[in-house]
Amino acid sequence: MTALGRLLGCWLLGLLLLLAGACDRTPTTEQQEPDTLEPKPNELPPLELRKDTKDLLLTWVDEKGDFHVVQKIADVPEKGRKQVRVVVATQREGTGRLVYVADLRKAKPDGTYPVQTLTRAQWDEIGAGRRKARLEALAPSARPPVPVPSGEAPGRSVTDGKSGVVAIIYGAEWCKPCHDAARYLARLGVKVVEKNVEEDALAQREMQAKLKRANLPGTASIPIIDVGGRILVGFSPPALQRAVKAVQNAKSL
Repeated sequence: MTALGRLLGCWLLGLLLLLAGACDRTPTTEQQEPDTLEPKPNELPPLELRKDTKDLLLTWVDEKGDFHVVQKIADVPEKGRKQVRVVVATQREGTGRLVYVADLRKAKPDGTYPVQTLTRAQWDEIGAGRRKARLEALAPSARPPVPVPSGEAPGRSVTDGKSGVVAIIYGAEWCKPCHDAARYLARLGVKVVEKNVEEDALAQREMQAKLKRANLPGTASIPIIDVGGRILVGFSPPALQRAVKAVQNAKSL
């Protein structure tokens, strides 16, 4: 073989070795796909949640924005079932930056409850948002000033009344006994004024002051009814009738 032939053969052999090495070479760190990307909110594995699921820690939020923890689905009150954080004590999933949040109001046909994934920040914001809304509702600047005669909270007159007796019902919009008491007093010819103690902090303080003067502090039952200065707890037609007659008799003296 001539010198030129040997030189050409060496060159071809070197080229083949170079190509083989390039095929075996693994990508550098900069060439590899990064594996530390920020996880997406839907990356938690599906959670099958049923009434009989064991080892649960369920966190629900009340209307004030306070968090409560129970271990059974049955222990979550109806008002708090729309968004409930779910932790299975035997699993790590749902305990980090991403959390499971279930809707426990109604199970699906297969017996499971709908479960979605939220970030922990989104979950915390549920309680924070309710606390903020409540504080804003209670703040004096949150509602326009209303003139209050004799330092009392304003109320909504339900009836004018012909008996000359005035009754104030301290209650809430959802309170059926409160409305039943108003209708009953109206039939007795009593002027009825309703005050919502859930939406009006001044009405709440006014009610508590009257309970204290009547030696009934700390009661949480509504309606609280003031019939001419006589304080009644709950709706009792006989008690209301006696109170109205007592006020009428006192006026006639």
